[in-house]
Amino acid sequence: MKLFVPKEADAAETRVPLLPTDAGRLVQLGADVEVEGGIGESINIPDQAYEEVGAQIARDRAASLSSADTVLRIGMPAGEDIVALAAGCIHISYMDPFNNVEAVRKLAAQRISGISLEMIPRTTIAQKMDVLSSQANLAGYVAVVLAAERLQKIFPMMMTAAGTIAPARVFVIGAGVAGLQAIATAKRLGARVDAFDVRPEAQEQILSLGAKPLNMDLGPTGKTKDGYAKQLTDEQLGKKRLAMAKQCAQSDVVITTAKVFGKKAPLIVTNEMLDGMKPGSVVIDLAVETGGNVQASELGKEVDRNGVTIIGRPELERMVPVPASQVFSSNLYSFLEHFWDKEAKSFRLDREDEIIRSCLITHEGEVVHPTIRDAIG
Repeated sequence: MKLFVPKEADAAETRVPLLPTDAGRLVQLGADVEVEGGIGESINIPDQAYEEVGAQIARDRAASLSSADTVLRIGMPAGEDIVALAAGCIHISYMDPFNNVEAVRKLAAQRISGISLEMIPRTTIAQKMDVLSSQANLAGYVAVVLAAERLQKIFPMMMTAAGTIAPARVFVIGAGVAGLQAIATAKRLGARVDAFDVRPEAQEQILSLGAKPLNMDLGPTGKTKDGYAKQLTDEQLGKKRLAMAKQCAQSDVVITTAKVFGKKAPLIVTNEMLDGMKPGSVVIDLAVETGGNVQASELGKEVDRNGVTIIGRPELERMVPVPASQVFSSNLYSFLEHFWDKEAKSFRLDREDEIIRSCLITHEGEVVHPTIRDAIG
């Protein structure tokens, strides 16, 4: 089975989908691994490192795409790459299928089996394949480091001969993977950390990291079957915003992490709340790619609103491409290895398996994922 890994077409992408270590592990499984020349340049990995583990270096991208049984990458392919794929090829990447409707239709028309890594279920057995969690973990870390760099204060409390310097106050909204890592990183830097999540079970996790939960009575809340927080009612949102406005006003740094996959991110921090914050404060919106949790945030920009800096930089994990590539590559290998047929030495597309059912979007000329099929008509 030939596995091809092309270079990412997005000039802003710093990560590498497959590192030499995992390429070598795939070779040992019996795969014919081919990577595009220069694939590791962004993190200083030479082509020779791939050759040393048994992978081949491809110089003709179109030819390699057309002859591959399986293609592995980070981002959704451009139209010309989809056309180059042979019918029956398995394409594994982030797909963002709710928003890349035309690309999904092209994959189906080309009879490509398109697997969306975002759709891998958050179950125990699939943890080692969960690219969203591994990347969100790093984004949470980077958010705090970026805030510390932009803030005009220090994070830890310091007792000096000239007096005591109070610790910075950090407010983290959302205690999922990114939020919990942001809490842990801010605490390690010495900040006083408050946090909020609508899921009742998150309170214990917040406390375990040394942060103080922001308590408010919202009535019944919960999470979806995939582990995401359920959307709140208008009444619940109103109560939440009143409590958060007070907390934001007291905070030096606010980090928002609330995303709902396939839907626009919920608005959490309004302009009115921003106007109540102290000049010099920093707000980082980790949901800016999907509409943003912060009303004033703009994709790819830093906005100054009355002295408050709102950072809307997308995919913060790209700022730490070495570990981001490491965990993505490991997730990808784990996914392939889990479904690897050792006798046939190939990836087994088992449509009866829960994981495959959850993430297979297109197959044999059709959009086969029921939710995506309904969403795109």
